[in-house]
Amino acid sequence: MIDPALQVQIDAANAYQALFVPALFQEWAPWVVAAANIQPGERVLDVACGTGVLAQAALACVGPGGAVAGLDANPGMLAVAARLEPAIDWQVGLAEALPYADHNFDAVISQFGLMFFSDPVQALREMLRVARPGGHLAVAVWDSLAHTPAYAAEVAVLARIAGEDAAAAMRAPFALGDPQRLAALFCDAGIAAPNIVTHTGTAHFPSIGAMVEADLRGWLPVMGVTLDEPTIAQVLAEAEQALGRYVTADGIVQFDSPAHIVRATKAR
Repeated sequence: MIDPALQVQIDAANAYQALFVPALFQEWAPWVVAAANIQPGERVLDVACGTGVLAQAALACVGPGGAVAGLDANPGMLAVAARLEPAIDWQVGLAEALPYADHNFDAVISQFGLMFFSDPVQALREMLRVARPGGHLAVAVWDSLAHTPAYAAEVAVLARIAGEDAAAAMRAPFALGDPQRLAALFCDAGIAAPNIVTHTGTAHFPSIGAMVEADLRGWLPVMGVTLDEPTIAQVLAEAEQALGRYVTADGIVQFDSPAHIVRATKAR
């Protein structure tokens, strides 16, 4: 029998996989894999792997002669990841203390996790440590909220109705959007001359309600903010107007979703 606390995490991870992966994350996996120059037969580590969309893309590149490991702090995410792809070595752990030997991987990759690490510089040092000399790092983070107006509109609604704590929780994913700050983190970690390239992806949700309710009931509680039902209802109602410009003729929500991919090579 599954522990009830773990089951809650698994349920949340299933919802994440069903909505957020296709809406936001899936399209970025090939770009990050390409930035890391992953080749057949290599060993790859995906840090903050979630339910494994990036690790699965890496596995397709390394083929049967290679190996992929995925690490995440959330056991529920890993339970879903293992169900989706049992060929990957999934491990619970923290980015700031990777449970791997020095020089163990040909490539270390991560998408949309760096901004949530308690010590991002230490996490980057660890990623560099476990990469072999000449190995590649590729890390994706979202661009700034100013360059993602759909989410900026949602944050404005939250700030007005639900308060600053809720708005701050929605701003958190965009915290490393400034390329200069991002480059400084890599330099502080001992990664010289990181290459930063900005891509513009396309987010798509089945409806405004699906997008916003997933944030209110999924993301905000993860960040320690729980809204009461009347507040949720008011946010959802006002979001319909605030985000209306992003609804297509087919009725789906679609908008630009830019992100930075940072690439670096470990010195030989």
